[in-house]
Amino acid sequence: MPTSLLLVDLQRDYLPGGRFPLVDANRAVERAALVLGAARRVGAPVVHVRHLSTRSDAAFFLPGTDGALIAPVVAPAPGERVVEKHLPNSFLGTGLAAVLEAAGVDRLVVAGMMTHMCVDATVRAAVDLGYDVVLAADACATRDLEWQGRTVPAVDVQAAFLAALDRRYGRVVSSAEAVALFGGPDLPAQGPGLLPVSKSP
Repeated sequence: MPTSLLLVDLQRDYLPGGRFPLVDANRAVERAALVLGAARRVGAPVVHVRHLSTRSDAAFFLPGTDGALIAPVVAPAPGERVVEKHLPNSFLGTGLAAVLEAAGVDRLVVAGMMTHMCVDATVRAAVDLGYDVVLAADACATRDLEWQGRTVPAVDVQAAFLAALDRRYGRVVSSAEAVALFGGPDLPAQGPGLLPVSKSP
């Protein structure tokens, strides 16, 4: 089954010092970089998705700013496709589906940000389009949310969205398991951290 790595919005504005930093974003990008390395070693297709904000009230991912650039540790290599989007769903209004079809891809390994928004929308759309999806949980990051005066901590947002996606919308795995899908060695144990991993049978 041809497998592609899809990296969604791993951009500087989400990292510490950016315009919209997420919780534990550095760790997620570092884990995504390990999966990226494994995909590159076996020559798997790699597609980077980059969000550019077009709304007049946008505060981050502004065109022409450093924050809209992909994080250096996962920067595209020559020959890797970059798809630009303006909405949460990476397939909507973009050429992503055509890029994957041209590569003959059946399965997507996904990592990215934000888990509750663009990652969620992209994974659900991919499954609707017939792709088998594997989501690397600890290579994703999100943020605290507010609802009716209550703060929902990022760790709970992450857990809820991963739990909702697992099984029905693909398999949610660790970055170590994602690396293994590309034939790489298992990564060291993750230890405590923000991002829970849901084990699928």
